[in-house]
Amino acid sequence: MDIKRKSSTLSLIALTCSTLLFGCGSDGKDGEDGKDGVIGVNIDSTATLSANITKAMVADGLVTINFDLTNANGVSVLGLTKDHDLRFGVAQLTRISETMGESEADRGFHWQAYINAEKAPNPDWIPEGESHIKPSNQYQANVEKAADCDECFLDNGDGSYAYTYQVNIAEVTTPLAITYNADSTQRATLELELPQVTANAFLDWQPSSDTSEGIQTRDVVAIEACYTCHQVESLALHGGRRIAIENCASCHTSTSGDPESGNSVEFTYMIHAIHKGKDRMTSTADGMVPAPYKIIGYGGGIHDYGKVMYPQGPAADCSTCHVEGEGAPANADLFKADLSNTACIGCHTEKPSQNHSSTNCMGCHNSTDTYPGTGSAEKRHLDVMKAYNDAGAMAVEFSNIGLSSDGKIKFDLRILDADGAAIAGEFINQSTRVIVAWDSDKDYPAYNDASYSNRRIRLSEGTYDENLKIFTITGNNFDMPVDADGKTFELWSAVEVCFNKGGYGVAEVVMTECSDNTRSIEVKDKPYHFVWSETGMDPDSQAAMRRSIIDTAKCQGCHNQEVFHYDNGVNCQTCHTSDKTTKSDDTYPGGKKPTSFAYKAHGAEGHYLKYAGVQSGTVLKTDCMTCHTDDGIKLGRASERVWRFGHKVTGSDIWVSSDAGTCLTCHQKYLSDAGASHITTNGGILDGTSEEDVRTRASEACSTCHTPEQIMSLHGN
Repeated sequence: MDIKRKSSTLSLIALTCSTLLFGCGSDGKDGEDGKDGVIGVNIDSTATLSANITKAMVADGLVTINFDLTNANGVSVLGLTKDHDLRFGVAQLTRISETMGESEADRGFHWQAYINAEKAPNPDWIPEGESHIKPSNQYQANVEKAADCDECFLDNGDGSYAYTYQVNIAEVTTPLAITYNADSTQRATLELELPQVTANAFLDWQPSSDTSEGIQTRDVVAIEACYTCHQVESLALHGGRRIAIENCASCHTSTSGDPESGNSVEFTYMIHAIHKGKDRMTSTADGMVPAPYKIIGYGGGIHDYGKVMYPQGPAADCSTCHVEGEGAPANADLFKADLSNTACIGCHTEKPSQNHSSTNCMGCHNSTDTYPGTGSAEKRHLDVMKAYNDAGAMAVEFSNIGLSSDGKIKFDLRILDADGAAIAGEFINQSTRVIVAWDSDKDYPAYNDASYSNRRIRLSEGTYDENLKIFTITGNNFDMPVDADGKTFELWSAVEVCFNKGGYGVAEVVMTECSDNTRSIEVKDKPYHFVWSETGMDPDSQAAMRRSIIDTAKCQGCHNQEVFHYDNGVNCQTCHTSDKTTKSDDTYPGGKKPTSFAYKAHGAEGHYLKYAGVQSGTVLKTDCMTCHTDDGIKLGRASERVWRFGHKVTGSDIWVSSDAGTCLTCHQKYLSDAGASHITTNGGILDGTSEEDVRTRASEACSTCHTPEQIMSLHGN
């Protein structure tokens, strides 16, 4: 079962006949003890709720289920009625075939909902001028409401209940004919939404054997994989009442569509199309063009998933969602079965290239009867991932760190394979770079002293020793800091190694001599930190570490191996410093927006889907712990830091004090006069004319009141 607790938590009230939670006597005769009452909590007062379907039966096509309600302590929840927001669904797992030309192709087992309706587009909900929609009549699976039947619901009075479905599953002929088979797996679903809490439950069983053990399943992805990127509350959909992935899968069937857009909402198609985001493209005679997946839905609100900025990359990494191994769903490897064209076109669209004349992807991309030179979907996706996996096993070696004759930083670099052997230069993309920084334990070099564009050095700007396979790099475009001694320096590699592209006719993806026909992948290695002393590295000093702010593993849990550029982990702040120059943007107040890493993480569209992007709450930006460490939102730790922003009217540079700037990365657009007054009254600077001006005047006291706990509370955590 799945449980969702609402934000307006109520007190847990145990309904008892005495103050000690004992049942009191009832119906007793004089001198005799009555029957013990039921110990439980009232459904309208419980703050936690769990539903469990214990049994399901079919008699003459009518399904009856028994279910229990309990709270988090296992205490029975009493008082459920049919008039609560209580709904039930029922579906059958059926083997499906598809006619492809003159033959029938096996498409495996799919859920078929017994409760369906045919719906025409609502003309009032169709936005004018919207692309990539074709309004048309669509079937939609649904659930039935307990409130619509006076005799279906039964309260046993002890926290257990029964419900007999209104639909007769043996007599479903319209709008879709579903043939009930007692040997097939059936799924009963429950959804119960209260003002303060929601619960979902499901049960799979085989009527002919009256068992849930050893039966056919379609259990592919666990919702815990979704929670890598999504917060639990953010996946409470359809008004908040649907929170279990099993309930979603048995309702979003292959026959289900959105009438206003004309697009399929079949579960595998919908999920793949959504997560392909801005990268979903289709082939035309004029080349590849965007093919955003759009849904309109009830009320006419357009959901344009082409605005999903940076979803999982590479998208070919099926293991991100399809997690196998111990504890995995029973059918976690189903994506390797070569059965679904639907999943393919969800990502690749119906026309992935001009070489494809049909959507029968499995006709060629399979393991048993593959068209020469193609390979199965598993192979083609693993071909993409092999380059990333091989590059991930490589390492970057820095040595001979010192100064050139004219006082510029100079160092040697080698790229090592998984066995520690140096990789030759012809396999290394020499247009890729190494970034140099100092004060990496604080907030990196001041932008005015050394901009990131000058601190990044291409391999091609250095020299290469073919025999030793060593690049010698010199930082000619910036000066060393005058107070370098004792500073922690950082060398961060964005160096890439070349691989063949895989695809048609390619037997194996391997490291390949770089050319216009290869792709290059970043070598994954941590930044190299060291302490500077006079003319080079001090081997006896321990490099200082930056304060704990974000957990980069959390970032990569969502983004995987591709974030935007320089995809060697998440080290964006080495370039996107707090004082980096602003960027022109006509949509931003004043026409200039900040470019710091904090701004990009807090305010850019890709992370701000609820308001600035796809208008979806499925990624909740207000959950600080999505990205931050446990100690990552503590104020007052970096008083020397200064932020650069654009003035909200003129766009000219203004300088902002440390803690205030952190808040403004999100809130500058919406900052009121009262809010600004509060900041300045407590020592913050919002109108600095220079970095030194801010450091001279700032005396922030934000951390006195704004503890991490208080900040999280303000943001809805």
